Amino acid sequence: MNQLKGACIIGQSGGPTSVINASALGAIEAALDSGSITKVYGAANGIKGVLDDKLYIMDEESREELKHLRFTPSSALGSCRYKLKDPDADDADYKRILEIFRKYDVRYFFYNGGNDSMDTCNKISKYMLKNGYECRVMGIPKTIDNDLFGTDHCPGYGSAAKYIATSCMEIYLDARVYDTGQITILEIMGRHAGWLTAAAALAGDYAPDLIYLPEVAFDMEQFLDDVEQVYQKNGKVIVAVSEGIHDRHGMFINEYASAGADTVKDSFGHAQLGGLAAYLAGLCRHKTGAKVRGIEFSLLQRCASHAASQTDIDESYAAGRAAVENAVSGITDKMVGFKCVRDGGYKCEIALLPLETVANTEKKVPREWINEAGNGILQPFADYALPLIAGETKQEKVNGLPRFAKLKKVLAK
Repeated sequence: MNQLKGACIIGQSGGPTSVINASALGAIEAALDSGSITKVYGAANGIKGVLDDKLYIMDEESREELKHLRFTPSSALGSCRYKLKDPDADDADYKRILEIFRKYDVRYFFYNGGNDSMDTCNKISKYMLKNGYECRVMGIPKTIDNDLFGTDHCPGYGSAAKYIATSCMEIYLDARVYDTGQITILEIMGRHAGWLTAAAALAGDYAPDLIYLPEVAFDMEQFLDDVEQVYQKNGKVIVAVSEGIHDRHGMFINEYASAGADTVKDSFGHAQLGGLAAYLAGLCRHKTGAKVRGIEFSLLQRCASHAASQTDIDESYAAGRAAVENAVSGITDKMVGFKCVRDGGYKCEIALLPLETVANTEKKVPREWINEAGNGILQPFADYALPLIAGETKQEKVNGLPRFAKLKKVLAK
């Protein structure tokens, strides 16, 4: 084995999850325990922290306090949505990253995020190699969207799915209290992949009556007919929709409400979604005359650590630790993924995937897991997802409330 000695940087990027810090803890603890890693830095706000020379010295943190990261939601080191340009077109950022790596003798870089973060890993790794600077780069997956290619599932998804299914069960009961009719529209995250919205089906007898994913083109007229049919039959309707449902031309349905207006986009050029539940609720009110309610789960589904899956927490920690241990052993340019079997009991193992095959490739819900009408989820999805939401969090409580990590965040100079 080529023993490479030097410091490491661990960064978090993109939308946080309730378990992203479990992955960070796995990486931090493995790095602190490694004889090859001389210093452990945390990048403040992801790659922006590297560019701005704002790094936290993780060696200065109490090991006992760090342990609380396992059950702390959001991104403890701070996150960003910053897309590196093509180095062949503009390599200014890469020159700066190399400058910082040399300043702190960084020989290991671990980035915890989704599709765009894996693209960042891939670009940095290739640039370092091109410029003759030995640095091992590993991607640690994170996304509640569950859309990273090549891995059975993504850290963060199981906990978000558990929160969604639980919330659907609670809403189902609440929406049936009164003897008057009601239509409830639930808007769940998911731009191009419907894994999160499909999790509503895990509620079983308390699941929404209708579920719509972006994997199937959305037909507004058929949707209103579906809702009216259920309403006339039951007097109550609950609908779950992915924020990214779109028509057959690819136009997001939430853009119907603001047709002609400029669509707000984030730093990656993605249209900012939201407001879909309210829009569809208004249409249903006009169609049926019923009382309606639109509920947008928004960021609650990604920060609900109180409803986290212990399976998700344990696997997230293992992913972070595996990234460091494999890098120290000589491996680079990989993302840590999962290979799982469900026949005869659920088993999950670490699988390493090439960064270039993962970056910017989205994994979608198989069409055969969605009913023919495109408004419901079939049993194979439940068989896939139920093991991921298993286990109750062992989160510590103080005065009945969660005990979160409180880091000192000592800056490197």
